Amino acid sequence: MTQGESRSPRKERLAFPSFVRLSTYMRIPLPMKPSTRAFLDEARRTPGFTVFDRLHAYVYGRWCYLYIAMAKGQHPASRLIYPLLAGLGKFSRLLSGGGTDPDRGKKVFADSYHGKAVSLDSARKLISVGREVSLELPEQVIPYTQARDIVLKNPTLIAALDCPCRAASPNPCLPLSVCLLVGDPFASFMLEHHPKRTRRISVQEALDILSAEDARGHAHHAFFKDAMLGRFYAICNCCSCCCGAMQAHKRGVPMLASSGYVCRVETEHCAGCGACTEACPFGAMGIRDDHAWVDEKQCMGCGVCLTRCDHQALHLEREPSRGDPLEIEALLNAKSP
Repeated sequence: MTQGESRSPRKERLAFPSFVRLSTYMRIPLPMKPSTRAFLDEARRTPGFTVFDRLHAYVYGRWCYLYIAMAKGQHPASRLIYPLLAGLGKFSRLLSGGGTDPDRGKKVFADSYHGKAVSLDSARKLISVGREVSLELPEQVIPYTQARDIVLKNPTLIAALDCPCRAASPNPCLPLSVCLLVGDPFASFMLEHHPKRTRRISVQEALDILSAEDARGHAHHAFFKDAMLGRFYAICNCCSCCCGAMQAHKRGVPMLASSGYVCRVETEHCAGCGACTEACPFGAMGIRDDHAWVDEKQCMGCGVCLTRCDHQALHLEREPSRGDPLEIEALLNAKSP
């Protein structure tokens, strides 16, 4: 390097084999499905999305059931692969200046793959927005450093996917077909690559799935992932017994962000029946002095408990310390001039 030349970013300094450099731009006439080509075209238009990111995205989408089963430790290969992944994770944290602090490692992982708790009403509005959207959400809404965009293209294209978390569980909650992929390129990719586990549905069918899952006591999360172009790509209806993200969150990996609300108890109406305690998927409720009480640090403001209370003793209340809610209409209105 001559004097005065600037150093390139780390990723650009890596010397790739010629076929990898060519594949970065996907100029090689490889046979691929139309949805794969469309996904990669969209990936090329996404700033900062490297060839490794594209490979990761393809692996995640194409083999999502294997990917999730291994992440949950419910695949025979998990024991072989996990030590390698753990070693790579430590190496990555050293490169990023994070040392080997395990808590930092948990935060780094959650930054790239996370869910935002949303109420039933917010989930319905996100499903039925009905127009193309391009938003970079602030950290008050999505409190992570990566994967904070909502870019909806062809938003009326919705696919119901058999939940990979439930599919990986030995005794899964039913039904399986409860993960909702919204818009292109994600819905088209999954429909074409997983025809036996994915089906195209109408907006009304998606709303019906949300209502049915809410009635079953399952929490709604809007999921974002670095490999999914750093965007929102799905609404998952999560049960605590199967959901890998909820299980990881309970183990201290902060994969889920609060809805921005917490549950409050109106003690004068509470009968102390314990129905809300049994229903809470985050274990945030209990009975004390014959009334329900809420551990606000654990409460994610999902609203599952509200539908279980026959005495109208519970309500959700905004709590600024838990961030801002993902309410698509308010966010769009705030962006409009």
